[in-house]
Amino acid sequence: MITGNKGEWSEIYTLFKLLGDKILQPGDENIMKIENVFYPIIKILRSGTNGNYEYSIQDDIVLISGNEEVLRIPIQEFKEKAIFLLNLIKLNRETTFSIPEIEQFMLSINCISLKADSNTKTDITIVVHDQRTNQQPTLGFSIKSQLGNPSTLLNAGRTTNFIFKINGLNLDEEGINKVNAIETRSKIKDRIECLENIGGVFEFFRTEQKVFSNNLVLIDSLLPQILASMIFNFYTSNSSKIIDLISKVEEDNPLNFDVSDRHKFYTYKTKRLLTDIALGMMPSKVWSGEYDATGGYLIVKEDGDVLCYHIYNKNEFENYLINNTKLDTASSTRHDFGCVYEENGELFFKLNLQIRFIK
Repeated sequence: MITGNKGEWSEIYTLFKLLGDKILQPGDENIMKIENVFYPIIKILRSGTNGNYEYSIQDDIVLISGNEEVLRIPIQEFKEKAIFLLNLIKLNRETTFSIPEIEQFMLSINCISLKADSNTKTDITIVVHDQRTNQQPTLGFSIKSQLGNPSTLLNAGRTTNFIFKINGLNLDEEGINKVNAIETRSKIKDRIECLENIGGVFEFFRTEQKVFSNNLVLIDSLLPQILASMIFNFYTSNSSKIIDLISKVEEDNPLNFDVSDRHKFYTYKTKRLLTDIALGMMPSKVWSGEYDATGGYLIVKEDGDVLCYHIYNKNEFENYLINNTKLDTASSTRHDFGCVYEENGELFFKLNLQIRFIK
C-alpha cells in the first residue's frame, strides 16, 4: 500500500494535472497566473526504483515508455484522476494516508512511489517547448504544495546556527543558569531581553558550521552578517516575514553601505540567497553554485492550479521567494540554541535560521 502526506500526494497530483493540462503556466510574485503566457509540455520524465519512464504528450494521448514497454492512456483519464485526487487530498485529515483508487491507476502507468527517485532538489523533470527561443529545454522543478502544512525553504539544524558573543557582561554559573531557566512562551526573546537589560550587548561572532559560512560567503561575502542581523531582529521583535525583516535591516543599515542613492543592498543580496537555497544550496554541503532544480519551482495552490516559477523569469521567481517566506523557530533543544554558555571566559548565545513558506 502506498501512503504519504499531503505534500507527497501533491507530487502525484502535479504529474496528473500537468499531463491533463498539457501546459506549464507561470505565476507572478502574488502566486497568480500570468495571463496569456504558457509553455507547452512535450514530456515529463520520472525516475523510480522500477526504472526511468517518459510520459510523452501526443495530441490527446499520453505515451508512457520505459524498458521498451509503451502504454497509451487518454489525456482525459489524467484530467479526471487529477480532480479526484485533489478533492481527496483536501478532505483528508490524517497525517499520512493511502488512496487505493489512485494507487491502482498509478501502478497501471508504472508509477510505484509518491516521490521521484532523486538525491537533489528536483522533484519532477519536464521537457517544454519554449516558443520564444523555439527550443525544447529539459527543466528540473522542486514541487511546493499549499494543500498541506507550509513547507520549508531552508530546514533547521545545528548547521544553521548563528553564534553571537555577549559583550559587557560577566556572569557566573548561577547567573547563566538563572537566564537559561526562563521558560516563557517566548523564552528565547525573553532571555535575550533579560541579558540586554543587565548590560549585555550582542555581537555576531560566526556561524556554527564552517561549510555553511563559506557557502554564504560564496554567494556574497557579507551574507553572514546580513543574515545575522535579520535573525537577531526576528528573535527580538514580532516580525517574521522576510520582506519585513529586510526592511528593518535596510533602515538600520548595520553594514554602513552608501545608501545615499537608495540602493537596496540588503534586499538584492537576500534575493540571491533565497534563489540559491531554492535551487540547490544546502547548509551542510559545499555549494558549487550549480543549480539542481534547473527549472525552478512548481507551486500547487489550494484551488488546484499548478504555477511554475523558473529562472527564465528571474524577477518573478525572486519576488515570489522574498514575498512568500518567513523565518520560523525550530526546536531549540533539538538544534542546541537559545541558551547562554561560556567558553574561555567569554559568553555566547546561539540563534537558529529556519526559512518557511507563508501559506
